[in-house]
Amino acid sequence: MLKSLHTWHNEEFLKLLRSSRERKRLRQADLAQRLGRDQATVSKVESGMRRLDVIELRAWLHALDVDFLAFMAELNDSLALLQVADPRFRARSGIQARHLDRGRRS
Repeated sequence: MLKSLHTWHNEEFLKLLRSSRERKRLRQADLAQRLGRDQATVSKVESGMRRLDVIELRAWLHALDVDFLAFMAELNDSLALLQVADPRFRARSGIQARHLDRGRRS
């Protein structure tokens, strides 16, 4: 499976993550202090240089006083508005899938 780090969907996720912090009128340094991290970590996450796993995301949102499920619903709504799904996540054609399956059985 392809990594989602450089996709339109991830860009939308990062935009929502940044705007969640900005709506709380927090600087990156303020959020970093709440997380017990340094400002560089917050910057790397918001710029897409570092990923958050789901447990880290939950802690991140908790530090922002943002409801995890509300954030996910907002993200889902934003992603639904993208007209074209990122082509790297489209299903493989039947020929490609059969070729890959043969390679796995070998």
